[in-house]
Amino acid sequence: MQKNLADYRKSYEKSALMEDAIPTNPMALFQTWFDELEASKGVEEPNAMTVSTIGLDGFPKSRVVLLKKFSAHGFVFYSNYESEKGMSIAKNPHSCISFFWPNLERQVIIKGQSEKLPAQESDDYFNSRPKGSRLGALVSDQSSVIPSRVYLENKLKKLEEEYKDKEIERPNHWGGYLVKPESIEFWQGRQNRLHDRIRYTLVENSNWKRERLAP
Repeated sequence: MQKNLADYRKSYEKSALMEDAIPTNPMALFQTWFDELEASKGVEEPNAMTVSTIGLDGFPKSRVVLLKKFSAHGFVFYSNYESEKGMSIAKNPHSCISFFWPNLERQVIIKGQSEKLPAQESDDYFNSRPKGSRLGALVSDQSSVIPSRVYLENKLKKLEEEYKDKEIERPNHWGGYLVKPESIEFWQGRQNRLHDRIRYTLVENSNWKRERLAP
């Protein structure tokens, strides 16, 4: 089977990314871009991002998760610590997260170190989730091989009965990660594939070096 996609073409013309119009701190620019994305209402899940890690088998692997918080400290998402991604991070915390916002012709690529959040912060988020999502964290031995969908659904039914009248506590194997950025690249599509790429790199004293990259 073969399909030629050579004629899939688009001219990017919606915006520009110029040094004299952006802040010295990349998190301020990320906030602006995220606010503009929300205002555009052009993406169903604006907080969807791709997380890439180096697996125990030496291969990189990427998957889409949901960003749950960002601040000057970095970017937060939640997962099963015993999942494939969790074990990858435990061995090698070097991670990359990226956002693709096609309606604004933008990408953001962040490289940094992933570390577990404090238990209390993970507890607070877990307790804010709907009951079904909390049970889901107990049901799924994420990334492990299971015999069937029925196995998963039967396990959920048993837990629904078990926790019908009692509180669901966060399991120790589930919680949050903070990706502390060391490099943040902002990509703005431009005409003739001469895209704008501005990379911020963290240097000493929490300052950021800003550079333009060739498209």
